[in-house]
Order: sequence, then C-alpha cells, then structure tokens
Amino acid sequence: MIGLVSATAAGAAARDRLAAAWPERTRVYEGPVADAVRAAFAQCEQLVCFLATGAVVRLVAPLLADKRTDPGVVCVDEAGRFAVSLLGGHGGGANGLAAEVAGVLGAEPVVTTATDAVGVPGLDTLGLPVEGDVAGVTRALLDGEPVALRAEVSWPLPPLPLAAEGAYTVRVTDRLVEETAGEVVLRPPSLVVGVGASRGAPAEEVLGVVEGALREAGLSPASVARITTVDAKAAEPGIVTAARRLGVPLVTYPAGELAGVEVPHPSDAPLAAVGTPSVAEAAALLGGGELLVPKRKSERADGRPAMATCAVVRRPGRGRLAVVGLGPGARDLLTPRAAAELRRASVLVGLDQYVDQIRDLLRPGTRVLESGLGAEEERARTAVEEARRGHAVALIGSGDAGVYAMASPALAEASDDIDVVGVPGVTAALAAGAVLGAPLGHDHVSISLSDLHTPWEVIERRVRAAAEADLVVTFYNPRSRGRHWQLPKALAILAEHREPATPVGVVRNASRADESARLTTLAALDPGAVDMMTVVTVGNTATREIAGRMVTPRGYRWQESAR
Repeated sequence: MIGLVSATAAGAAARDRLAAAWPERTRVYEGPVADAVRAAFAQCEQLVCFLATGAVVRLVAPLLADKRTDPGVVCVDEAGRFAVSLLGGHGGGANGLAAEVAGVLGAEPVVTTATDAVGVPGLDTLGLPVEGDVAGVTRALLDGEPVALRAEVSWPLPPLPLAAEGAYTVRVTDRLVEETAGEVVLRPPSLVVGVGASRGAPAEEVLGVVEGALREAGLSPASVARITTVDAKAAEPGIVTAARRLGVPLVTYPAGELAGVEVPHPSDAPLAAVGTPSVAEAAALLGGGELLVPKRKSERADGRPAMATCAVVRRPGRGRLAVVGLGPGARDLLTPRAAAELRRASVLVGLDQYVDQIRDLLRPGTRVLESGLGAEEERARTAVEEARRGHAVALIGSGDAGVYAMASPALAEASDDIDVVGVPGVTAALAAGAVLGAPLGHDHVSISLSDLHTPWEVIERRVRAAAEADLVVTFYNPRSRGRHWQLPKALAILAEHREPATPVGVVRNASRADESARLTTLAALDPGAVDMMTVVTVGNTATREIAGRMVTPRGYRWQESAR
C-alpha cells in the first residue's frame, strides 16, 4: 500500500489526483502532518508526501530503522513539478515510484541514486537476494574498477560492467559461503525442494527436514524457488505452513505425473497412500535438474516414525528471450514495458537502423549484435542461441514484433529450453490509422505485398478474398525499386469490387519527424508515390471521407444517411 500525505490545499489536489488514478494501491492519511507521516510510515510499503523535502526529512528521520525494511519515500512539491525519490530508492522502490508518480502527475522524476544516474543496475535491484559487501562492490563499479563475475550457477543477469578478473567480485551461487570483503553474493532461485508428509505432520518437522537438508548440503535457503509435492497434499497444513515460512510458493502435481518420473528411491508406502512410488524426489525432479539431496526423512526427538521427507534439486538456469516491438518510430510510442526490457537485456539483437533508434536506452555493458536488411532469420537464430547460453536477450523489431517482424522466425527457432516473453508494440497500421482518422473502425486485414517470403500467387489470392469480403485493407511493403508492379495489381483487384471514389489513405513514416499523409481515392492513387516506408489503407464500401478524415463506421445503419 502507498500512503499519501499532504498539508495544503494545493498538495491535497495533487494527492487526490494520484489517489483517483490508483484507488487500489493508495490510502490517504488525514490529520496533523506529523501524525499522518508516522502512521503511513508504520503501515505502508511506500509513501508519497506532498511536502517540501526538508520537512519530510525532519519528519521521517526519527522513524528510520533499516534500509532493507524502511518504506520508500517520494516527495512531490505542491506545484506538482517534481517527484523526488528521497528514501529507499532501491530497497523501498522509491526510484520506480517516483517515475510512476511523475507519469500520472505530469511531473519530472528526480533520482539521485548513483547507479541510476550512470545507468548501472543496482546490485540490490536485480531481482535476486543479495548478500555481502554491496556498498563496496557498487562503489567499485561506479569508479570503473575491475569487478569479476564468478557464476557458479548460470543465470540471466542484466548488463553489468564486469570483468574476468578483479579485486572485487560478484558471485552467483546457491551455496552457503562465508562473507568476504569486496564480494557480493547473488542468490539465484535455482533450488526446488520436493516434500512428502504424512497426514498431520507438524510444520516444525517439515521445516526442520528441509532446513536440515539444505544446511548439510551447504545450500542457501535464499535460493529455494519453491516447495513441490503431490496434489493430494496441497492443503496439508504442515507443508503449507513450511512453504509460507520459507517465503516461497507451494506447487503441486498430480500423482500420475509424479509416477512417471524416474527416481533413485521409490517406495511402496507413498504408492499405496497417494498413488505414486515417490513424492519428494519425483516432485523435485519433475521438469529436470540435478538431484543434490536424495530423499531424506525427518528425525523426531521422541523416536517415533518420521512424518516428513524432502529432496533437493538444482534446476539449470534458463536463458530469457524478450521479443520487443519498438513501435512505429516515435519515442513516445515506445511502451514503458519495452523500455524496461531494453534496460534488462544483457544482449541486444536487431536491425542496425532499429538499434540506432534506442541505443541511448541501453545500459552500459549491453552487448549489441546488429546486422543489416535481409538478415532476419540470422538475427532470430542468433537471439535464440544467446538465450540458450543463459543470457537475458532482447530481440527488437519495429511496430509490433509479432506483425511482419521478428517474433515468428525467433519462435520457430526456439524450443522449451528458454523462457520467451513477448512485448507488444504499436503497429504501422495503427499508427497510420490514427493519422488518417478511423479507417480501421470495422473489420480489416493487413496484407504484405512483398513476395520475398510469400509467392505472389498466394498474396493475390488473399487480396482477392479481402476484396470480395469487403474488408478494409492495409498494405505493408507496398512498393520498392525492385517490386513496382505488385501494388497496381492489388489495387486493380480491389477496384473490381469497390467504387473508384473509395477513400485511400497513404501515410509515410507514421509518427516520425518526416511523417507525411494524404487522403486520395482508389482511382486517383499514384503507385509511383509509394515506397517501402509507406502504409496504404484502402477503405471498404462503407468507408467515407468526413471533414478531411478517413472513417469506417462501426455499424452500417448510418451508411445511407452519409451518402
């Protein structure tokens, strides 16, 4: 929850705007300001104070306890000009909150955290538990001193300026290690703990066998990703409580799935009880991995039979491929999610001209693999290969990466050994449609006229089907130096089914600085004025030019009155 505190009418007005935008995330604290800040500080994960920074410093100073647990605090001036990340920039999420608040209020986010200022990810913002000399290693990164990476467990990390050797170290491991000066330990969620338990097994016994197994194997509880068991034990109180105390999700599987997992220590007892010869080992091994701790039983002080078992598996780190749509070109049409994926990626793969568009958004240390036109399949293969090596990869394309772009060749190469994330973007058809008016207000289709990947016979059949179905048609890749006859042919097919006065919109470089647009008709369109940077949108029989705009009605009832 985000606590909101203000002192004046102007501050309250901005406060109320934020509360209206985030009704489920925020709580307004009324009354004397000092009391309101104290209450919000104690009850909320984050605060937004519509007060001077000096006043907030004095109010929160007596409340500070630990940077790992204190809430993040953002200050907004009463004019709503700036959103200042004051406290808990990383741990409390104030840096991100400042950017969000600024977006809602139209303010400027102010972030002074050193790592954010120079574009280096904070070691405590990587999404992994972190231990050790965070301040010392961060200072070394900021000072440009060599910091070595020791990845005992492969895990996709964002770009960090790391070296092969150095006096400082970032260590990625799930093993228990002693703290060393000049070393930061990142804990990847690489361990899966399978648990079996008799009915009524105490939570202390379940937790005890898990923690004992990890400790004796030299493994860190911070790297446990989840507890797994059979479906029949999904509501077993001891298992549920143990997972909650460890702070990890409980995942359950049907007995039939577990029975199909080959394990080193099958048993008749669980087979009779829940229908599988193994629970702990099978539940941990389902999905693959290395069995680090075979099934072990709990030990009871009273000498009675054990009621809990566990096994521990290390899952291999999976690479991550984000297929990112950059939009039509304008920076303000690049989505926040796309920008976040670009900052997260340690490897960027893309067409050289698209890389140039967003190079300034990349973090220092991002490895860029760029190539020219015509190398789409090679880029897709490269991106997948880099992800298989365990990297966090962003593969970029213009518009939406799934529309005539890189998603389909990449996913044709990818298998289930990597994680794939799709990030949608604003397509050229949508950008051009917004410039023209509302040409896509009813059923429509996009067709590429490039026959480099699709035979012309197939393209022509699709154009004819769209013409006969009376669909609005957006043509991508309409004309190039080597392909000059396809667009006239497609227009002729449409003309067999539509009037010469049918509106046609022609938009070049939609959303970019040199954007141009014009509205013409099917009969008057000059194909010679069209190139590969142009999107051509041909209306259907209901499309009209209204006040200089191209409009296709959602329904047809007003069609007669518009004629």
